[in-house]
Amino acid sequence: MRFFEVFDRVGSATLAAREVGLSRHTAAGWVRQAGLRSVGVGGWGPHPGKGEYQRLRRAGVSRRRAAEQVGVNERTARDWDGGVRKTRGARIYPDGRRVDYKTGVTTLVRAHEMVSLAALEAELDRRFLTLAERETIADLRRQNASLREIGRQLGRPASTIKRELDRRSVDGVYRPYAAQRAWAKSRARPKAAKLAADGPLREFVAAKLAQRWSPEQVCHALVEDFPHDESMRVSTETIYQAIYVQARGGLRREVADALRTGRTRRKPHTSPDQRTSRFVDEMVMICERPAEVEDRAVPGHWEGDLIVGTGSASAIVTLVERSTRYVMLGHLPGGHSAEEVRDVLVPLITTLPDHLRGSLTWDQGCEMAAHKQFTIATGVPVYFCDPHSPWQRGSNENTNGLLRQYFPKGTDLSIHSPADLEHVAQQLNGRPRKTLGWRTPAERLRDLLTTT
Repeated sequence: MRFFEVFDRVGSATLAAREVGLSRHTAAGWVRQAGLRSVGVGGWGPHPGKGEYQRLRRAGVSRRRAAEQVGVNERTARDWDGGVRKTRGARIYPDGRRVDYKTGVTTLVRAHEMVSLAALEAELDRRFLTLAERETIADLRRQNASLREIGRQLGRPASTIKRELDRRSVDGVYRPYAAQRAWAKSRARPKAAKLAADGPLREFVAAKLAQRWSPEQVCHALVEDFPHDESMRVSTETIYQAIYVQARGGLRREVADALRTGRTRRKPHTSPDQRTSRFVDEMVMICERPAEVEDRAVPGHWEGDLIVGTGSASAIVTLVERSTRYVMLGHLPGGHSAEEVRDVLVPLITTLPDHLRGSLTWDQGCEMAAHKQFTIATGVPVYFCDPHSPWQRGSNENTNGLLRQYFPKGTDLSIHSPADLEHVAQQLNGRPRKTLGWRTPAERLRDLLTTT
């Protein structure tokens, strides 16, 4: 069977299953039935790539790059760096914490299960000195090697060696094993969670959460209600930890269900550099917008958005010039796809003279997926705001609020004709504005057209 041929070569049921396109659970069952031993499956041995990963890390390769090269998830690599062991559906940390995969409950392992000194002496992260490095420091120190020479041989700054010798030497003598034991003893040790024990603090927190209070509200209420009792203090993060990390051990599951989100586990947030771009054509972000746009000194730079009707079936394009606050509206009675928005924006912008076609700033709505085609047709670059940052198009947001007086939310916008939109735009452009020194947007735009 091809699976066992590959297994004999790689020694891992998981890797063999991956190569032949088989479920790893089926592969593990076959290996057990055959009386064979696998590495990296079900806790039967170290991952075959762990040694190579550690070699890459010692060579200065980043965690992400090293994980990619050995074919493991970055979370697994982080566990390797942190000295975390995986066993029986749980992670066991060097400080004795045992975190269950499924429930998220955190406990302290029993005394005879505590991680041994040998585990504490293992390399947890490259920034920590290992026992082998401390032995090298002691050997070279006895040979009267300089701090810089020791640092060069270990690939560490001389200042690290000096701090180690100053901190761990006893009566001027550096003993590596004593230094390692002192370092292991000085590391942080787990302590009982503040909300794990019964008492007035836990009762207060549980009662407020049951009333749908947020953890932040509970935290500040403790200060108000018990201003002189320091024992009645708990941080917002501690409450979240009690709910998410040890929902059964710290606070009851039904209390966790009282959270507005209804979640009992944390929701991971994707970092900006890992987010998938919304559009096929690369966006140019607002941070790359010229400074002349930001200070509104030069006219011709526009902000745009949509106001949407009931059921998202109809919409209106709104454009506002940043310097004059002049408004232009486009009709979208049948929908607001990227192509439909492009076909309305292009004639709107091309009615303007060239010197008033500076740029367009938009949010990251999917209606602007055809932004590159719009730029090619009009010569106007499009800059995109950061996610969830409406203030970066403040003039447009303000104008949309004014437009809702004419086009209320929850109404069908398709009933308004292009003539209706033009009438509303003229009314807004004819209103005197405080920010314009009580002149109207129409007057300011007229001045620009007649003086250039």
